[in-house]
Amino acid sequence: MSYISERVAFIKGLAEGMKVDDTTNEGKLLTAIIDVLDDISLAIEDVEEIQDEMGEQVDGIDEDLAELEKIVYEAEDEIEFEEIECPYCGEEIEVDLDLIDEDAEAIECPHCHQKIELEWDCDCDSDECGCGHDHDKE
Repeated sequence: MSYISERVAFIKGLAEGMKVDDTTNEGKLLTAIIDVLDDISLAIEDVEEIQDEMGEQVDGIDEDLAELEKIVYEAEDEIEFEEIECPYCGEEIEVDLDLIDEDAEAIECPHCHQKIELEWDCDCDSDECGCGHDHDKE
């Protein structure tokens, strides 16, 4: 029971102890005021209960978000960017080559919007590197 509910219960007890006559105008008024106070106290208790439940839900969401952030930032640390200089505007562009299809012939510069031709050279000497190039022909 909350502090407010205790206070309302105390007031109800006082009214009963004083033998407030609810047949008089003053008695009707006091009884109505006490009833309203009781309703307000019950509403506050409901709000407090909902607030506690929502607090628990927010804590759960916060924990889930922290886990997602951990996954995203760990994955971000594993991304290797290649720096490419745009031959048209000279701006440096960081590109994750894993996200570009090897069949792509060009990318668009985000600064000047010109098409930059891509060259897919393989630096390895292994036939089993997984780069998709036929090393016998190179």
